[in-house]
Amino acid sequence: MHRRSLLQGAALALAASRLAAPYLALAQGNARTLRFVPQGNLATLDPVWSTTTIARNHGLLVYDTLFGLGRDFQAKPQMAQAHEVSADGLTHTITLRPELYFHDGEQVRARDCIASIVRWSKRDVLGQRLAALLQEMRAPADDRLEIVLKQPWPGLPWALGKPSANICAIMPERIAATDPFTQITDPVGSGPFRFRRAEWVPGSLAAYERHVHYVPRDEPADFLAGGKAVNFDRIEWRVMPDPATAAAALQANEVDWWETPLADLLPVLRRSDEIAVEVVNTAGALGMLRFNHLHPPFDNPAIRRAVLPVIDQRAFMQAALGEDQALWTVPAGVFTPGTPLANEAGLEVLTGPRDPEAAKRALAAAGYRNQKVVILAPSDFPTLNALTEVAADALRRIGMNVDLQAMDWGTLVQRRAKKEPPEQGGWNAFCTTWEGLDVAVPGSHQPLRGNGPEGWIGWATSPKREALREAWFAAPDQAAEKRIAEEMQMLVWEEAPFIPLGLLRPPQAYRSSLTDLVTGGPPLFWGVKRG
Repeated sequence: MHRRSLLQGAALALAASRLAAPYLALAQGNARTLRFVPQGNLATLDPVWSTTTIARNHGLLVYDTLFGLGRDFQAKPQMAQAHEVSADGLTHTITLRPELYFHDGEQVRARDCIASIVRWSKRDVLGQRLAALLQEMRAPADDRLEIVLKQPWPGLPWALGKPSANICAIMPERIAATDPFTQITDPVGSGPFRFRRAEWVPGSLAAYERHVHYVPRDEPADFLAGGKAVNFDRIEWRVMPDPATAAAALQANEVDWWETPLADLLPVLRRSDEIAVEVVNTAGALGMLRFNHLHPPFDNPAIRRAVLPVIDQRAFMQAALGEDQALWTVPAGVFTPGTPLANEAGLEVLTGPRDPEAAKRALAAAGYRNQKVVILAPSDFPTLNALTEVAADALRRIGMNVDLQAMDWGTLVQRRAKKEPPEQGGWNAFCTTWEGLDVAVPGSHQPLRGNGPEGWIGWATSPKREALREAWFAAPDQAAEKRIAEEMQMLVWEEAPFIPLGLLRPPQAYRSSLTDLVTGGPPLFWGVKRG
C-alpha cells in the first residue's frame, strides 16, 4: 500500500473514532479559545536570537513593533503615534502612542524602544545596516525617541516594521539588555497576547492569553499595521508531529487551524464541508540547502559547487508538497520567483540535465576524501524533513559519506547554532525555508550575506557579495537593482553559500467556522473570528 493511502486511511479512522466521543461538546465549551497546530515545536521564546518562522510567529503574538507593514507592504506607524524625518533625511523622530503597556503593567518608554532596537540591530540583517549607519539614538522624552543617521536611509521604518526574521520586537529595557547572542527567558512583551510560560510544555503546548491592557489602533487591521483587534481570550498552540493525528483532530473539531497540513492528506481535508484549505502565505517560502562554511568538507567552495549538478528542484518540491504544481514553483533562483529581482542569470546550473557523474568528478577534483557529512533532519517537521531526505539521497548518490541525524525541530534549532566541528556536536548541512518577502531583495536576504561570524547560521564569508549588497542599497533605480541582482546570482553559483530548492506555497487548513483570517503572510491571530 502507498504511503499516501496509509496516511489518508489513518486520518479517516482516527477522525471517525473521535467523532464518536464527546469532543464536539468540549469544543463548544471552548468557544473563546483558538486551537492552532503550528508547523513544529516552539523551541525558543526569542524572536531576535532566532530566525525560525516559529519563533517569529510567537514573537508577533507577544510583541508589538514601532511600525507595521500594510497589505501594500509599505511601512505604517504601529506603536508609533507619529514619525517625522528631518529635511536632510538624517534624523527620524518617533513619537509613541500614549496607551502602550507591557504585560507587567509598565508603560512603554522611549528607552525601552532604544534598547530593543540596539539588541535587534546586532542580529538582524537590516538591523546590522542600521548599526553601520547609526550616529546615535536618544530619548529626549519618555514618549519620544530620535534616531540620527550618518546618511539618509528611507527604508528605516520598513526595517523596523517588517514581519520577517528577525523582527524588531519591543521589549522592556531590562530584558532588551540581554546579550543578543544569548536567548531571553522572560517573555514579557508589548503585544496583543501574553505568553503563559507556566503552561509551556515544549513539544506539546504553548498557551497565550489576551493582553487586557493592549489598546489596538483605531483604524481597521491592515496586515501587520492598523488595529490588531483580538477576538479570542486564549490561543493554544498544540504541537502534533504526526500528520494523521493532526488531520484527525481538525476533522473532529479538536483543533481549529493547522498551519502545515501534509500534502498527502489534503484530499481527505478537502472532502469536508467543515474544513477550508487555503494558501494563506501567498508570498511562499524559498527552500534551500544550507552549508556550514566553517568546517570540512563545505568550507571548500569547489565542493559546495560540486553538489549543483545533482540538485533536482522538482524532486524536492514533489517530496515536500506532492504533485500539485499550484503549491510550488520551479525553477527558483536566488530571489523569490515572481518578484522584480528574480532573474535567470546562470540558472541553467539548476535547469540543465542533472548529472551525478559530473558531480562525482567535480568532488574528486575538489579534493573530497570521504569526510563525513552530518546533515540535520527535523523528524517532526514533515515539509523540511522531506527536503532533507531528498538532499541526503542526492549527496549519497554522488559519493558523499552522509550521516543523517534525525531530531525534533527544537533540538535542531539549538544544534545548528553551534560553531563547533561536527564531531563535537556541530553539523555540515541542513535544509530550511526562508519566507518570500525576506529573500526577494538583497537587503533582507540573510542567506546571501557574506559577513562571516556575524552573519546567519552557516557563517559564510564573501567580500564580493557584501560589496554587491552595498551597491544595491545605493542603486539609483530598479534597472540598476536588477543588474546587481543578476551579478549576485552569478556569484552564488560560483561561491554556493546555499542552493535554492524551489518556492513552496503550502496551504493551511482550518475549520470553516473561522472567518476574517489575515492572509498574505504568516499566521496572524488578530482579526480572526469564530462565526
